[in-house]
Amino acid sequence: MNYRKATIEDISQIQIVRNSVKENQLSNPNLISNEMVEEFITKRGKGFVCEIDDKIVGFSIVDFVENNVWALFILPEFEGKGIGKKLHQLILNEYFNKTKETIWLSTEPNSRAENFYLKQGWKNVGFHRNEVKFEMSFDDWRK
Repeated sequence: MNYRKATIEDISQIQIVRNSVKENQLSNPNLISNEMVEEFITKRGKGFVCEIDDKIVGFSIVDFVENNVWALFILPEFEGKGIGKKLHQLILNEYFNKTKETIWLSTEPNSRAENFYLKQGWKNVGFHRNEVKFEMSFDDWRK
């Protein structure tokens, strides 16, 4: 497994991963354009990918403008192998090395992702639209 920062050249494979997930599916895949992904990995934030045999199997993106985890997705056949934990660690390290502001994310209720974030130390703070909202402070991250 190779972990590295995401580049513009990765966007097509990032889109494949994003549209392959079984939970937190987009109602319309066209809602997240290639241009939007490019903006998030080059201007608004940073992204990381995990590659196996030159194929992206997971990615994460942090947004410094809105102080949130914009995306963290793994191809279903690669779930449960520690890839999500590593991508999660990379984006939080990137985020908290740049700012001490509390970060947030939202995810589908009663999903594997909800349990994942609880296990990673995120605090459930209610809802954002129809999704569960989590926050993590700098102090909680350091623990």
